[in-house]
Parts: sequence; C-alpha cells; structure tokens
Amino acid sequence: MRIGLLTDGGYPYATGESRLWCDRLVRGLPQHEFDLFALSRSAHQEDQGWVRLPHQVSRVRTAPLWTPEDGTLRGSGERGLLARLVTGGEQSYGRRDRRRFTDRLTALATAICTPDDPGTPPGTGPGARLFTHGLYGLAELARERGGLHLALRSEATVRILEAASRARGAARTVQSATVPDLLVFAAELERALRPLSLDWYDQESLGAVDLCHATSGGAAALPGLLAKRFFGVPLLVTEHGVQLRAHYLAASDAPIGAPVRALLAGFRGRLATEVYRQAALLTPGNTHVRRWQQRCGADPAKQRTVYPGMSAERFGPVGEDAERLGAHGGDETTGGPGTLVWVGRIEPAKDLIALLHAFAEIRRAQPGARLRVFGDPAPDAEGAAYLAHCRALAAQLFPDEATGAHAEGVSPVTFEEIGGPEVPDLADAYAAGGVIVLSSVVEGFPVSLVEAMFCGRATVSTDVGAVVEVIGGTGLVVPPRNPKALADACVALLRDPERRARLGAAARARALELFTVEQNLAAFRGIYLELMSRTPVRREADTVDAHGDPLLFATPPEARLPGPWTQAAHPSDPPGAQHPPEREPVRESEREPEGVCAVAVGPGDGDA
Repeated sequence: MRIGLLTDGGYPYATGESRLWCDRLVRGLPQHEFDLFALSRSAHQEDQGWVRLPHQVSRVRTAPLWTPEDGTLRGSGERGLLARLVTGGEQSYGRRDRRRFTDRLTALATAICTPDDPGTPPGTGPGARLFTHGLYGLAELARERGGLHLALRSEATVRILEAASRARGAARTVQSATVPDLLVFAAELERALRPLSLDWYDQESLGAVDLCHATSGGAAALPGLLAKRFFGVPLLVTEHGVQLRAHYLAASDAPIGAPVRALLAGFRGRLATEVYRQAALLTPGNTHVRRWQQRCGADPAKQRTVYPGMSAERFGPVGEDAERLGAHGGDETTGGPGTLVWVGRIEPAKDLIALLHAFAEIRRAQPGARLRVFGDPAPDAEGAAYLAHCRALAAQLFPDEATGAHAEGVSPVTFEEIGGPEVPDLADAYAAGGVIVLSSVVEGFPVSLVEAMFCGRATVSTDVGAVVEVIGGTGLVVPPRNPKALADACVALLRDPERRARLGAAARARALELFTVEQNLAAFRGIYLELMSRTPVRREADTVDAHGDPLLFATPPEARLPGPWTQAAHPSDPPGAQHPPEREPVRESEREPEGVCAVAVGPGDGDA
C-alpha cells in the first residue's frame, strides 16, 4: 500500500524530531511505498540537507513553516496561483470570497477565544462546531483560491481577532489582549494554518495515498485532516509527546505575553481535539501521552499504545557483560559499582542541581562514591549558562580531594563528553557506573532510562512523565525535587550489589521485550493492514486509468467470489444476517481457461 508519511520538523531532514524513528519505520516496512510530506522548521534545518532515503520512498514534498527575511515562502510545489499569492503577487478577493473568509475566520476566532462551559466534554460543545466550521471553511477557500497567506496577515484578520477577544464569553486573559498581542497571534496563526495553503490536496498528491500517517499532532496532522475531508483517506496519528502539554510547560519561559499564550493554547487545544476525533487510530508512545490525549477528547477505543522502538544492538555487549558478571561487575578503572552515572542533555528540566545536592548526602554515607555526568548543554545560551552554574556548584560542594601531600587533587564529580578516548561510545558511558540516575522534573519518554536498561544497569529515577511505566518495577523511583529521597535510594543500591544485579537483569529483560525496533515495526505492520482492511475503495481513479479503461488487478480476485463479504448489509437487517449472493453472469471472455485455477491471496501470504 502507499503510505503518506506526514512530518513536522523531522524526517527526511538530517536534524529534527523523530527522524531516527521515522527512518527505521520506513526501512523496516519495505513491502509498503511511502510518500513523504515534510514541513521544515527553519532555514538552518533545510540547509543541513536530508538523510539518505531508502528505495521505498517514492516521492518527497516539502514546505516551510518559517518565514524568510524577504517575506516569501518556498516549497517543492508548482508555482501557480499559490506561488503568486505567497510571494507577494497582487491578488484580490471578490465580495463573495471576502464574506466567506470573514465568516469562517470569525467562527474560528470565536472558538479560540471562548472556552467551553465547565463540565463540557471536549469536542461536544458549540466551540468545537465553530472551530470545525471555520477550519474546514478556510481550507476549502484556500484550495479554491490558491492560498490564504496574505489574507491571514491582513488588517481584516486583526480586526476579526480583536472583535472575538472583546466578545461576551471570551476568556478573561484573552480579553486583556492589546493590538500588539493580536498582531503577534495573527502571525502565529498564519504560520499554524500555513498547511491549508499548500498544493498537496489533489488526486496526484495526498489524494493518491491509501493511508496518512502523521508522526505528531498539530501542524503535521493538519494535512491529514484535509486529506480525509477531501478524499476520505484514513488518518493514523502517532505522538511521542503532546504539543499542548509542551506549550503549557514552555509558557512561563516564552518571550510573549499572557494573552498570546492563552490564544495559542486555545487554538492548539481545539486542533488537538479535532485531530483526535477524526483519526481512525491514535498510537501514543506511552501511557502518559495516552492520558493527555484523553484529556483533549480522544476516544479510548481508538487508542493503542506503541512504544518507540530503540536499537538494542549497540548496548548488547555491555548488557551481556552485566548478566555474566552479576553482582561482581565493574572495577576501579572504569568507575565500577561505586560510581553513579547521569546521561543526557544538560538543561534546567534535568535538575542537575538537585542531583548535586543529593550527591553531597551520598558522599556522607559512601565516602568513596563518584558521580560522572555525561552530556552536552542544550544548544542555546540558557543551556551553556546552566552547565556553568552546575560546574560552579560542584566545585563549591566537592573541592578537589588528594590522597596524600604530594598527590594531585581530583574531584569526585566530573562533567564529560561522549566521544573522547576514555568514553568513545554511549554504551561505554553506561558501563562506567553501577547505578544510573535520572533527576528530571520534566520528562516525556525517558530514552536514557531505556538505554540503561538495555545495558543491564540498576536505575534511580524521579517520578515524572512515563518513567514509572518504562521502569515497571525494575528500578527505584522517588519524587522529583527531593534530593534526600534521591540520595537514600542511591545509597541503598550502592550498598547492596546483589539487589543491584537483580534489578539490572530484570530491567534488561523488560527493555528487550517492550522497547526494541522489532516490536515497534511489528505493531505498525499490523496497524497498517488493520486500517486498510476496513477502508473501502474511495476513488474511481483506483479502478480506471487515464482513459477510463479498467485497470488490471485493480479489483482483488476474492471480490468476485460468492459469499457474505461481498454483500452490503441492509440497515434493517439484524446482526449476523446474511443474504444469498447474487452472481453476475460470466461473459465468455472472462471464463477461466481449463486447467487454470484462480487463487486469492490470503492474509498470511503477504503484508501488502
């Protein structure tokens, strides 16, 4: 089958989110054909180029979600009316189109500014109906007129947003929005709705795929919504993190005012609800994401948790050594059982400050303990400043220690990068300690914990995100922002090598069972076939060629066999009722030659 893979800021670009997971998915299902529809986040990402694409990727369409300095947009589509609109070409709307635009945008703005009454289930109130009326109305107008880029940045848009924010029933924070706030939100709204103006919605693009698979919610799923509305293409949505939750977490640090944050939250919440309502199936990456989806209106019957697959081969030797050596693993040259290891990106959400204070308590109970921190700072000024702060705190709490008067002092806490002569590979970082620590205050799917489990290491983690679900009783979990509890758990494992070995072995077995690439591919292989098995033929183009002549093998052979599967049930029939098949007379030219048997391919004979 042909899969339309929808990405936002990731695959096939060399940098971005979920690119590794998407590449493994495409390469692991060679029986399917993939069309990529990718949205880029920045000019820098586009300049980094693409990863090497496998042969099953037949076509790639790209479009930017960023605005270059000259105000024009770039994409891989044809330069027709859309190109003239988005590059500043003169285009005026007629009176009828202006009324349609005003009506649809007013409905959308009203839904964004006005929250539902308390107790209203998501997707059932009048706000949800207004949002869908506005969203799909704008999509149809964009499809007919070639795009809405200039219209959504016009003065009329700001006036409509201002009227909606001042209307009765609007949220209190939204009512305080000033004109500069509305200008900022209008620019963000145009960026979020930019997929509506793409030239992907025809029979040769998204209309030609059998299934749309969005690799995240939000902008990536928006083309899938329109493909379902215009062509009936089923939509599958995979989320390893909820964008609405990420917006709430980043709101306090965002350089925008509270009214703009409230407006963006209103839009993203409405869009998430509509995406979850229209999706044929949702595959959250963990139970934490699953609960957030349900909070936004997802039907639990349409949810199926599929853990992100991770490569276990690179950690295999370390994990096998841990099982072989058991409680006697490790030595003083590599750090050994008395060493704590932290691996990840150094940023405030990881709360290394709490870990350093906890290690001060650990040193009082275990004077010979060491802490090795492996990672790079986040790629911004805040990450570099946070790393400098952590280094300064470590130097203050743990001055260099010397074993004698003529020996060089060494700090028990070290900050190291992976790739040097001592730790050339990520697996070597996990092998350097007996206990792996995670001290985060915010976490989605804890990748570093799964890697530690592949290595057969005991872990101490904070209870955030999907940590408890991933650990599943094979490690110790403590409350976040509690250095005393973190220290006590680490000391308990450092003093009990037998328990440490048991937990490490159990963790490795759990990781190999649940979090490998193979289980992820097997899950999506079955999901693809399941969704297609209950999707009828949608388009005439599926069965005829350009001249209207029937395509060879367009109709499966089992459709010509008598049986209840070829009969449509009547609405008045009771469940399980069957009708005798009505066979069409076989024409002479259609008779099978003697000695030839037509065989229908069964479910077990192939995946596509």
